[in-house]
Amino acid sequence: MAYRNKTYVCFDADEDMDYYNLLKAWNKNEDFDFLIYNAHELNNLREGSKEETIKRKLKERLNNSKLMLVLVGKNTKYLYKYVRWEIEQALKLNIPIVCINITGYSIDFVYDTYYPTILKDKLTLFINFKKEEIEKNIYWNIWYNYFSTFKQKRKYSFNEFINITKI
Repeated sequence: MAYRNKTYVCFDADEDMDYYNLLKAWNKNEDFDFLIYNAHELNNLREGSKEETIKRKLKERLNNSKLMLVLVGKNTKYLYKYVRWEIEQALKLNIPIVCINITGYSIDFVYDTYYPTILKDKLTLFINFKKEEIEKNIYWNIWYNYFSTFKQKRKYSFNEFINITKI
């Protein structure tokens, strides 16, 4: 088994690339206590690769990931070919998932309207796309450290995870 030290970023590449690029820019800034060992930058794929090849490479990246970030936009819940598949794989691999609201709407509204259905009853942290929230939950490893504790508990609710961001 590979050493897991990467952060996998799952998102709608057609609509939400700007948010992904902003994460990468923050990652390069020395004044920002944020570090993504980005799984998307490994084993780059060629343009026009077949779906099975792409999924095999994505699976390799997931196997090296200790955390998944899901950028939740207005279309995320409807993306089955890759986004849902990536989330399914992360769940199978027991990778902690942080969902990041990029819609500009409240988390409650986004959870009810745009949140991926596959994650509705799963253990995830849902935060807003704010530098401080992302920094705290990734760089400080707050969610990663709490994940196993909550996983053992096996009983959790959406409101419980919103409150974690206030720790």
